[in-house]
Amino acid sequence: MKSAISFVLDGHIVELDFKRPAGARPTTTLLNYLRGLPTHKGVKEGCAEGDCGACTVVLGELHNSKIRYDAVDSCLVFLPMLHGKQVITVENLKSTNGALHPVQSAMVETNGSQCGYCTPGIIMALFALYKNSDHPTRSAIDDALTGNLCRCTGYKPIVEAAAHACVRNGADHLTENESHIVQLLQSISNESVSINTGLQTYFRPTSLQEALTFKRDHPNTIVICGSTDVALRVTKKHELLKEILDLSHIKDVRTMKEEDGSLCIGAAASLSSIMPGIRNEFPALFDMLSVFGSQQIRNLATLGGNLGTASPIGDTLPVLMAYNARVVLESVDGKREVPVNDFIKGYRQTERRTDELITEIVIPRLADSVVVKSYKVSKRKDLDIATVSSGFRLQLNRRNNVVESIRLAYGGMADRVKRARTAEQFLIGKRWERETLEQTMPLIDQEFTPISDARGSAEFRSVAARNLLLKFWAETVGQGSVP
Repeated sequence: MKSAISFVLDGHIVELDFKRPAGARPTTTLLNYLRGLPTHKGVKEGCAEGDCGACTVVLGELHNSKIRYDAVDSCLVFLPMLHGKQVITVENLKSTNGALHPVQSAMVETNGSQCGYCTPGIIMALFALYKNSDHPTRSAIDDALTGNLCRCTGYKPIVEAAAHACVRNGADHLTENESHIVQLLQSISNESVSINTGLQTYFRPTSLQEALTFKRDHPNTIVICGSTDVALRVTKKHELLKEILDLSHIKDVRTMKEEDGSLCIGAAASLSSIMPGIRNEFPALFDMLSVFGSQQIRNLATLGGNLGTASPIGDTLPVLMAYNARVVLESVDGKREVPVNDFIKGYRQTERRTDELITEIVIPRLADSVVVKSYKVSKRKDLDIATVSSGFRLQLNRRNNVVESIRLAYGGMADRVKRARTAEQFLIGKRWERETLEQTMPLIDQEFTPISDARGSAEFRSVAARNLLLKFWAETVGQGSVP
């Protein structure tokens, strides 16, 4: 078990020992570490909460002896999360002979930069797109840039730069050196990392059993997978997190598999890694994840983390309720499954015991007669917290267009994500038509007492909740009739 971490930066292995008095802490962010180096000032701090993308870097990680490149917000990455990975910053893109990288040249040619503060982060987002996509669509380019805020240039020339550059199937001078980087990454020990500085304990195990034992012995430890939520306690509230359990390196909770007619998603699998596998069979969840933060966020964030925070505006909770998903909770004494509907007990409160970890989310496959849709209302389409979100499930009698079962789950309307059970009961046995919906809408108002805040007034939330139900009806009307 290691007490120091190793990662690749500037083409060689860097080792950090957190026991050095003047050294970094386990919760020092990659952004602050890079800003402290004399040769990596290109990474910028804008918001320190993953919203602006100015601090974007790319992490390289081994997958089947090849390197996968993911753009991330370095302000959300704790240093121990880098163990066994490669860190690539804007300074690494220029070749040894001084030639610019293709994405840098394209930005120059299209006049894609003005003040330049946001440019290094945009370049790194485009570099990840360059390595992962050949001739990307406009939609793919837009998605790659949703995590980068540009206040002065405008996105048109930046989009043009992406389209001009990303046509070489990822080939660049880094490709020529990739075999050397692979060897360096393979030389780094894959054992668990255990750091104890006296003030902080940070444990990154490689096995689930190690994690469960640590959780039993440290019931109050903070559990992270991607730290996109917990990191804000450090960057914004300046907390000293005393105990951290990092699940991001446990393969058993990062996989996705089919089992007994259900899809089982590891709690520590990144959202971006699961999206291709859910697109066709679980489109409502895919649609919600498509507007979950940005690519930089989705490359770190996990379903387990979103469930574990129990946020009343958690994006995935309403749609998981609609899918009748189950949460697998595991401890050293065994495992149990809890329906997502019963998992949330109150504001930031869950069914999970202090000795348990969320290890898996199980989503049953739908019958052909069942329709599930998700909706999100926010001030911006991308990278924004929901004002109101919802996950709806409907099963109709195809002969008479009568509701056989329905589920209406809302976020942003109460102290927790909550179902409109009175409205559900009212709709059972009634015809799925406009008149029925108009009779149901007052019941939505009676079930929720939303608050007013910066994202929207209570009145707006109530109107939005009613209109989302009407939108669901409009998109499913006629699906119960016999063709």
